[in-house]
Amino acid sequence: MTRYPVKDKVAFAGTGATAFSRDSGERSQLSLCAEACTRAIEDAGLTAADIDGIAGAVPIAYKVQSALGIPETTWWTSPPQEGSFVQVILEAMNAVYSGACNTVIAYHTFYRLPWASRAAAKDPFRRMLSITGGVSPAPEDVWGSVGYTAWASRYLYEYGASREDFGLVAVNSRSNAGRNPNAVMRSPIGMDDYLAARMIRWPLSLLDMDVPIDGAVAFVITTAERARDLPGRPVLIHAATAGVIDRNEEDQTPGLRNHGQRVTVETLRARSDLWLDDMDVYYPYDGFSFITLSWLEAIGLCGPGEAGAFIRDNWDDKTNSLVIHGRVPVNTHGGSLSEGGTQGAGHIREAVLQLRGEAGERQVLGANTAILTPGGFFFNAHGLVLRAE
Repeated sequence: MTRYPVKDKVAFAGTGATAFSRDSGERSQLSLCAEACTRAIEDAGLTAADIDGIAGAVPIAYKVQSALGIPETTWWTSPPQEGSFVQVILEAMNAVYSGACNTVIAYHTFYRLPWASRAAAKDPFRRMLSITGGVSPAPEDVWGSVGYTAWASRYLYEYGASREDFGLVAVNSRSNAGRNPNAVMRSPIGMDDYLAARMIRWPLSLLDMDVPIDGAVAFVITTAERARDLPGRPVLIHAATAGVIDRNEEDQTPGLRNHGQRVTVETLRARSDLWLDDMDVYYPYDGFSFITLSWLEAIGLCGPGEAGAFIRDNWDDKTNSLVIHGRVPVNTHGGSLSEGGTQGAGHIREAVLQLRGEAGERQVLGANTAILTPGGFFFNAHGLVLRAE
């Protein structure tokens, strides 16, 4: 029997976000963060004085406390910004459940660094971030995006798949982004547009890679008991996990079926009372289109190498998007490929909005359960099962 006493004991009680943009001008990360956090606290019906825990990577937590005017905290963390944003949620959830604090503001800021766009490269303050944030490795290093292009190539070779399989992920994201006013890429695309896109590193093109943006997302996380007394509908963290194997570097991963995604799915399934037949919305990561195919297969929606065929079999021509079994839409907000690269924070926010019935034009009627699988499969695979109270 799996020991998991935190199940349904911690909840999202509020959420807030800035606008997402390709260029926020002269705004700092701290400014963006403070706006999103303030919106989340107000959304939860609380004040800064009600917050006693802070979780987020950049800006560092104590600077956020000062900016928000939070009088006192009993717990904070600023984990390295290497994995998906779920790692921050995991730490906040465990802190609340353990009693280290009662109510956490969890935040994530995304800020285009000098190598991410011409506009960012012209900003002297962003250029300085290269000193503390590190510089992109040499192009021939099997690291980051280069690692995913290598494994995407392996996927095509091993399964006889096609680039059109990747393209379906990009088209789905863009179709859904058209109903999301916060998305930075909303113009419709078709397969011809995908195939004509500029190649970045074969087999992944410009439309296979997430969009660098400026912005911030924040959440108020507290006990389920307290959340029930607050104005909004609580969204319970039913199950959550991370998954990493021993050989987790990009050039050491054993193969397409043995990596962090496998561990995440096995653990999440063991901890959750809800699974694929119960989900109303699904949010697989799409920082690179290939990752989404891998998640569809890892979670058990189809077999290895079958994701492209699965998407085609579940394609809704009316909306030009993926709707699993005609019922479960995927990445309703447009995901990383079209809403913008949020390292999974946007996926979580969209799931919370859907389960609260606050997703506007893209609202899925009767949405009560969401499964999320943010991150890739080297060192940042994560999973969440959320349910409406």
